[in-house]
Amino acid sequence: MADTKREIERKYEATDATRLPDLGRVAGVGRVEKRGVTELDAVYYDTAGLRLAADSLTLRRRTGGADEGWHLKFPVATGIRDELHEPLADTLPRSFAALLRSRLRHTEPIPVVRLLSSRDVRHLTDENGTLLAEVSVDTVCAERLAGEGTGTTATWTEIEVELADDGDPAFLDAVEKRLRKAGVRPSESSSKLARALAETAPIRKEKRRTEEDPQTTGDHVLTYVHKQIRTIVDLDPAVRRDLPDSVHKMRVATRRLRSAFKTYRRILDREVTDPVGAELKWLAGELGVDRDQEVLDQRLGERTEALPGTLVLGPVRGRLKVWSAARRTGSRRRITDVLDGKRYLALLDTLDALAADPPLRPAASRAPGKELPRAVLKDYEKLARRMGHALEHPPGPERDAAMHEARKAAKRARYAGDAARPALGKPAKRFAKRVKAVQSVLGDHQDSVVARDALRGLAIQAHAAGETTFTWGLLYGHEEATADARERELPEVWARASDPVLRADLKH
Repeated sequence: MADTKREIERKYEATDATRLPDLGRVAGVGRVEKRGVTELDAVYYDTAGLRLAADSLTLRRRTGGADEGWHLKFPVATGIRDELHEPLADTLPRSFAALLRSRLRHTEPIPVVRLLSSRDVRHLTDENGTLLAEVSVDTVCAERLAGEGTGTTATWTEIEVELADDGDPAFLDAVEKRLRKAGVRPSESSSKLARALAETAPIRKEKRRTEEDPQTTGDHVLTYVHKQIRTIVDLDPAVRRDLPDSVHKMRVATRRLRSAFKTYRRILDREVTDPVGAELKWLAGELGVDRDQEVLDQRLGERTEALPGTLVLGPVRGRLKVWSAARRTGSRRRITDVLDGKRYLALLDTLDALAADPPLRPAASRAPGKELPRAVLKDYEKLARRMGHALEHPPGPERDAAMHEARKAAKRARYAGDAARPALGKPAKRFAKRVKAVQSVLGDHQDSVVARDALRGLAIQAHAAGETTFTWGLLYGHEEATADARERELPEVWARASDPVLRADLKH
């Protein structure tokens, strides 16, 4: 696994005549240590169409300096990136190739820019010698290696201030205040690569009109569809890195996209979107194997921890741990295998093709004021039928199943409202919020159903091993009480979501 660190830095404009002010006067700095000049030679890689740069990703092979090797950077926030490092090699490390697969697909990255930098480094330390930040003055020479402007060069000087590991970001504010007083201003470029690309072959980003200023129903639907596709692609590396909540977010994006295809079938041709939706359902299912177990583990773990110690009889925590480990064995590897598989990559290619040439129907050219409410209300009507079916059943397995079906309909109606919100404004926002409340109640109820089934199985295992089943029965009772509470809560929550005024507002 590649080494990873969180890079927090700020860049500033400079010239050959720029002189750093006395940074020893910055609050907290005890000493400014000159570390000398280092020569760096970095080649940046990308696709021919600069797909990585468009997503603010940086892939480079650099020699010189203490961290020479391959570097891959993912944006986290303005001025903050996760930097992954692999040792120097002639070819792209396999770990990096995997993390970039959703962007690279079937292509190999090519050299696009070479940067030669002469880096004059200073360390800002406190009175105890602890590093606070590294300040460097970089004299850079960039050469375009591919595409428009091949062979063009550019030179500039810039100042970088990088926060030390576990440092306080507020310290960067203090350094910046000192630099500004000396006339040094923040750089307009987010990275050296961005500046090199701009200065050797200016890139004019042309946004689709649908995303910049949506007018028709089709514009609005496509903006939502494109957002979900980008989310799936963007989250691919995060899932591979096992970052918190990444699997859940990617799964939600697949569901939102599939739901949009169904909701807006008057806008997008179902003959094209139905097969894509089937593949999205497959992907969501694969992602759900690990996620569903994660949710169940958290629920049962929290329930157990909430019990007084005197009521936890037998090896309950140990059995929960063994049970979870057995069910999750290989699940991470399974997800990676799915993301590396031909079927998934084919799905990404299909989504790209759909985004580039959307199967719009005649209704797509109409104004959103009528088409979008019609689609949202149709999903609401389906939810209303399922809610009526669920509420007419007495408590029991049939009602549980009916409530689960209503939950699915509530999720789709909520997604429909979310998609329509940019065009319909507050009415769509209120509708989605009320339906989300219904979905939450139904979701907690379904989670209780699943938890009770798991607890029953655990109790059977404990009994077979000669252990007391008291605690398992107690936890089962708590889940029954939760389900009962959600069922009592549901009619009131549904009444708010089914308010006729709410639906009437969508039409105006």
